[in-house]
Amino acid sequence: MMNRIAVTNQKGGVSKTTNVINVAGALSSRGLDVLAVDMDPQGYLTHRLGFEDVYKADPPTFADALKTPSDHDVEELVVEHAEFDLLPSNIDMFTLEQDLIASGMLPRMRLSNLLEGVDGWDVIIIDSPPSLGPLNDNVVLAAETLLVPVEADESSQLALNHLLRQLDTLEANYEVHIDIAGVIVSNVSFPLDNEQEASIEWFESRFEGHVPVWVVRSRAAIKRSIQAGGSIFGPDAEETDMREVYEEVAEEIANG
Repeated sequence: MMNRIAVTNQKGGVSKTTNVINVAGALSSRGLDVLAVDMDPQGYLTHRLGFEDVYKADPPTFADALKTPSDHDVEELVVEHAEFDLLPSNIDMFTLEQDLIASGMLPRMRLSNLLEGVDGWDVIIIDSPPSLGPLNDNVVLAAETLLVPVEADESSQLALNHLLRQLDTLEANYEVHIDIAGVIVSNVSFPLDNEQEASIEWFESRFEGHVPVWVVRSRAAIKRSIQAGGSIFGPDAEETDMREVYEEVAEEIANG
């Protein structure tokens, strides 16, 4: 059965896109067919992977498909990356979000409807916008399994609590069960300062016995691979000790 997983947190600057690229790369390196989906109207994933022209493309686009899912085939909108496939964001998704806000509850299922019956990939991993609006709700409801990226600071703790309350609301309104597969504490610098150490301990205590908490250290090799348009598992990527962490994340997803 195809896995769908969303990387989501309404807080900006927590390395959502970086984690999507490296988790997708890790899954692909295991021999899995992976589709990355860019649901962020800003299109950071699309741009990072080198598809700036596609982001500004004329219809039909991903934005059109989200307006009328039954009229579009996902396969026709996908572009190929060296490591995995991409369903790219489009600039018109900015106006789509306002339409969804005005349309009530049911439009929050449009991504789920669009992906229904799609079976050309082993894993679909979805990059979400930095908000708790209808686009993010679409992401969560389409995946129902989440990776939550955070940073080792108090503001990420607060954002996580907001996210958990939103998940409770979605579960109640849509009668679904939403799982968190793991928490990724991103961009951590060692030696830890007091705030980082306290925050990591807070996340580990909060999820102890429930889901894994992975710590990704700040590494120049990660930044350079993203700047080059790929993951740390790409054919030309530098060696880094953080591959092991992302391999653990990929194993959790693949076996989930």
